[in-house]
This record gives sequence, C-alpha cells and structure tokens, in this order.
Amino acid sequence: MFTGIIETLGTVQEIKKDKDNIHLTIDSSITDELQIDQSVAHNGICLTVVAINDSSYTVTAIGETIKKTNISYWKTGDQINLERAMKLGDRLDGHIVQGHVDQIGTCIATDEANGSWHYTFEYDESLHNITIEKGSITVNGVSLTVVNSKKNEFSVAIIPYTFEHTNFKNFEVGTKVNLEFDVIGKYVSRLYNNK
Repeated sequence: MFTGIIETLGTVQEIKKDKDNIHLTIDSSITDELQIDQSVAHNGICLTVVAINDSSYTVTAIGETIKKTNISYWKTGDQINLERAMKLGDRLDGHIVQGHVDQIGTCIATDEANGSWHYTFEYDESLHNITIEKGSITVNGVSLTVVNSKKNEFSVAIIPYTFEHTNFKNFEVGTKVNLEFDVIGKYVSRLYNNK
C-alpha cells in the first residue's frame, strides 16, 4: 500500500530482458535503506527488490506487468518516481494507492499556468475506468486531484514542488504514463457495469 507521495527520483541504469521478464537496475538515493523482498512503487508500479549493489538495486517485472504498464517504454537514463510502502500509523498525505496500475494513459496537452502546470491525459474508455471532478487519480505513482473530468480524459494541476521533484517535468505530448484509478471508483464502476 502506498500514498502517491513521491520520495525521490531514481535513474534506470540497466534493462535486461529474460524470457517474458524484464530486470531493471535503478540507481537511487534511498538504496541504502532498502532490503531484499521490499516493495517499492516505480512510476506507480509495485515491484519487489531482488538485488542490491552499492547505490543501485534490481527489480523484476513479469509479462503481466509489462502488458499493463508503460514499463516497456523505459530506457536507460530515464528518471522514475519512487515511493516505498507506507508504514502503519503514518499520515496518509496522498490517497490510498495499491501500486497496481490499471492502464496506460497518454499525455495530450501540457500547459504552464503562471507558476503551476496543467496536464491532460487520455485513456482507453473500454476498460470502464472513471474519474470524477475533485476525485483522486495516480499518474506515474503521483497522487493528484482530477480537474476537468471527461469520458476518456482528465486534467491535473501540478504545483512547482511536484513539478521539480517528480518526472512530470519530463512529460510532453505523447508521453505514456501509468494510471491507477481511485480504488472506490473502480468498485463503483464494476458494480455499475455488472448490472
């Protein structure tokens, strides 16, 4: 379980294909605090630490994860949003994030707004995921509030701190992102579509 409050950025050092899996080595300022078998959210994808070496660590993504996320677009040198699992008793500053990406979205607009930034994302509506105005959404692991919710797209507004401390600063039109929709909204959508 995560909160969507990004701790730091990591850098992809190495990507190794192994049958249907991908092994990713990430360089990070929090590596010395990690342990083998620990869960870490990488752009919102919950992955398990399988090896640690100095300032870098390795995680493995299986075929199902590769299919449902933007991980196949990652390249050596890319910056990745990182968050360790929340501790019981800590404040929940973002919202409840499972680290289970629902689908990929595409950035269709980026606008600077006199000190903040607005991003608009489009997603495949056939998977029945929904957003609502002022509801929660997770984009690349970042907990955000939805503005301008439409049938298959939504916008978010980013404060300068979030822009500087996440990989949002690297987004451009066409960037593929991981989307995790609000867990309560997913249950409501499932109930509605099963009628």
